[in-house]
Amino acid sequence: MGEVAVWAPERERVRAVVGDATVELRRGQDGWWRGEAPAEGDYAFLLDDDTTEQPDPRSPWQPNGVFGRSRRYDHSAFAWSDQDWTGRALPGSVIYELHIGTFTADGTFDAAIERLDHLVELGIDLVEVLPVNAYDGPHGWGYDGVLWYAVHEPYGGPDGFKRFVDACHRRGLGVVLDVVHNHLGPSGANLERFGPYFAGQNIWGPSLNLDGAGSDEVRRYVIDNALGWLRDFHLDGLRLDAVHALVDRRATHLLEELAEEVEVLSAHLGRPLALIAESDLNDAKLVTSREAGGYGLSAQWSDDLHHCLHTAITGERQGYYADFGSLESLANTLRGVFFHAGTWSSFRGRTHGRPVDTRRTPGHRFLAYSQNHDQIGNRATGDRLSATLSPGLLGCAAAIVLGSPYTPMLFMGEEWGASTPWQFFASFPDPGLAEAVRTGRRREFGEHGWGEAEVPDPIDVSTFERSKLRWDESERGWHAELLATYRALLRLRRERSELTDPRLHLLRVDYDEDARWLVLHRGSLRVACNLGAQPVEIRLPSAERTLLRNGEATITGETLRLSAESFAIVSTIR
Repeated sequence: MGEVAVWAPERERVRAVVGDATVELRRGQDGWWRGEAPAEGDYAFLLDDDTTEQPDPRSPWQPNGVFGRSRRYDHSAFAWSDQDWTGRALPGSVIYELHIGTFTADGTFDAAIERLDHLVELGIDLVEVLPVNAYDGPHGWGYDGVLWYAVHEPYGGPDGFKRFVDACHRRGLGVVLDVVHNHLGPSGANLERFGPYFAGQNIWGPSLNLDGAGSDEVRRYVIDNALGWLRDFHLDGLRLDAVHALVDRRATHLLEELAEEVEVLSAHLGRPLALIAESDLNDAKLVTSREAGGYGLSAQWSDDLHHCLHTAITGERQGYYADFGSLESLANTLRGVFFHAGTWSSFRGRTHGRPVDTRRTPGHRFLAYSQNHDQIGNRATGDRLSATLSPGLLGCAAAIVLGSPYTPMLFMGEEWGASTPWQFFASFPDPGLAEAVRTGRRREFGEHGWGEAEVPDPIDVSTFERSKLRWDESERGWHAELLATYRALLRLRRERSELTDPRLHLLRVDYDEDARWLVLHRGSLRVACNLGAQPVEIRLPSAERTLLRNGEATITGETLRLSAESFAIVSTIR
């Protein structure tokens, strides 16, 4: 026999169904129902007099999908081999974002393990895995999870995820998991049947009750979930999805409470644990220490930097890109993190953000990237930069990101200019929901001039298959050359401390708007990029020699001549 327990404060009766047995549970004053049940057999709960079986909200394993019974899982039974793992600190690291389902042809944890040596050779420090919590259907992005404690079974379940993390640690790679606590998916979300988990809707689905009646236990649900990933799966950090959608009016925000408890766990485990936020607020309070009045998170994404870089190299100006595009905006954002820092945002129709104190705030607390799953997958056709840009410009984007004072992040396949798109895909079994997702996607882009036939059907399995990486192309032609450039950039970043220096106030950026060149001054190094279609001459006093380039680069006296759409990293005479 073993104990079963579930929080259901508003129910009058709760029973546990375990195998063929049905057990009446006893309610405590805290709203938890507990009882002894057979130790063997999958289980579910019956609420009041409803005969519909409900999986455990804290289910550790859903081998038969999100509507099936839960299964017990013994975390102590896994044979870890990472006892000597001491973690990977975020400062100075490079992150690689990947989606298990499309990283390989098989789309499993075990298949992903076979590609980890590629990441080691590339020079990656931390692997960021898109959500792996249980969601309805065999494949999807993972952001529609409904049972947050369970690992998606088609990927390999909890043991598969542990094998993946263990294999990463054996190779010196840390693992960060993308977790979604701001909403639940549209299929299989049963939390509201147990208690006051929900507090309305946001644009993605039902949001959690973080500050109303009964919210103490709801907050505990989130925090225990986060701690469980870090402790039980030996993860090195979490990426917190869209934290601006967490509605919390308490004196101590959920994020601050979470950061405090993760710090306690980190001290106990003896290794660093990172919390990385995705936020649309343009507010460094998230990554300001708790002692200084902030939330104390490790880092946050910087979409403004992405937007400035993207528009500078592509020329796109539609939608939220309208405010960006000039090299001046790119230079200012490289120096100051946020483009919108208490300034007018035409997309929002209001002022937005506030400035970062660049003397007191290190750059490693912000992630820089030229591509990520959102910025690719939320395009109508899921097209990558490699679909329209030259290999030279792709190299320039990499040089700016990897040469910046920020924590760089790459998106899977970016390093060789993958020809495969990364499109929006889902696999909801319910026909009505599937059709709603399909028509909603096409309606969204139809409002911006896209024809119905131009927008891939997210439910068609070919959209999912089309998004899988083709690893063989990384060994051919310009793809192989670009991969060599990425490897060289990452190697130089490890060798030269100037490129990992996070002090934002020391960064100087020169540029010529008309000639389309940009230079980052990084200590004794200069990262010079020509984004234009014509060769340029850039005055670089004390330039000594070229350390790395992806085109023609010649130093004559105090002048660097760069070929079109190319970069060079130059050392100077000290």
